[in-house]
Amino acid sequence: MLNGVMRIGVYGGTFAPVHRGHVAAAEAFLKQMELDLLYVIPTAIPPHKQVDGADDPQHRLRMCELAFAGKRDIIVSDMEIARGGKSYTVDTLRALSGEDRRLFLLTGTDMMLTLGEWRCAEEIFKLCYPVYIRRESDPILEARIVAKNAEYQQKFGRIVRRIPTDVMEMSSTDIRAAAGRGEDLKKLVPDAVAAYIKEHGLYV
Repeated sequence: MLNGVMRIGVYGGTFAPVHRGHVAAAEAFLKQMELDLLYVIPTAIPPHKQVDGADDPQHRLRMCELAFAGKRDIIVSDMEIARGGKSYTVDTLRALSGEDRRLFLLTGTDMMLTLGEWRCAEEIFKLCYPVYIRRESDPILEARIVAKNAEYQQKFGRIVRRIPTDVMEMSSTDIRAAAGRGEDLKKLVPDAVAAYIKEHGLYV
């Protein structure tokens, strides 16, 4: 905390399931942005993607709790699941904002490129400092990122800052498919999450 202002990170997502890439991103976010506290917030219904009809937000919440258990300064919050309906980032930022808080929002590359189209995008840029982590190594995206940041600077007076970190190319979609094939998931998800997926027969 600096001058009485708390630096708070917000990391939302579907987390279906949470994997080692998510955990690495959260840890890099916490360290590089010098956060006092990081909220990991699973969505209820994500507005930007389709979820499986059998999706249970409580399973996703519990897996996040297992993945981040014992990690200092990281809190897994059920605020979006408790709120219900589609989970809009602007609502979460409004709930967390305060004069004694500076909010930082973590996104991936895909979300960074569409941030200007989110509900109340202008307010999002006012409520927080958005940052992104690349979890892919596609060099073609670099030009699109630069162009988007120029657009954001012109429209909102703020860019989306990149957090440099080692790329961990993995996706929840691939992990669900691997679980459906009965493969060992321990290299992809934290051990406790792998055990939870197996115990509850998820994604089969």
